[in-house]
Amino acid sequence: MKKISYISSLILEGEHQQQDFKFGITDSRKIARSLVAFANTDGGRLLIGVKDNGVIAGVRTEEEYYMVESAAQMYSKPEIRFESKVWTENGKTVLEVWVPPSPARPHFVKEERDKLQAYVRSRDENIQADEVIIAVWQKRKLKKGALIRYSKDEEVLFSLLSEKPLITLREYLRSARIPGKLAVDTLSNLIILGLIEQVVASPESFFRISSKSEE
Repeated sequence: MKKISYISSLILEGEHQQQDFKFGITDSRKIARSLVAFANTDGGRLLIGVKDNGVIAGVRTEEEYYMVESAAQMYSKPEIRFESKVWTENGKTVLEVWVPPSPARPHFVKEERDKLQAYVRSRDENIQADEVIIAVWQKRKLKKGALIRYSKDEEVLFSLLSEKPLITLREYLRSARIPGKLAVDTLSNLIILGLIEQVVASPESFFRISSKSEE
């Protein structure tokens, strides 16, 4: 039986939380979104020169590497660290780019007009990080403890979650009638304490009682 190659074994996995196929690179900013999403989540791999259907098209590695380097250095803040390796499969070249999960998160993409936008990876998608995700990252990075006084705001939240297993930030704001900043602070503190968890989705994330707190 013919032994399957390393690249072929990766392609058989398909695109997922930690793997993305790229036919080629024409825009460093778009690639920065993938690099940032991987760095902000669980790390991940780009296979450049592979179509979405898994067919190897091949690339010119010097040009593609330059575009990735530009994405990591010019369009990512802070800069993204990555490793790369060139593979040849059936006479065609594939550039593998590995991004480890970053202790420096949150990372942001420099979008047009210098707007900074963070991304996370969910399944096989890069999704814009909302204010709650960013607040959790920043508090954990500062090793800032979460202090919760059980007030009406928390009471409203847990009352909602007792009625619906999943709620959005907008639903919480509508029911609690509190400023957005206070809602984000409350939700991020409860996530850090392990009482609730966030389900990242597009176009809107959800919050639910933590599975750990229910044990």
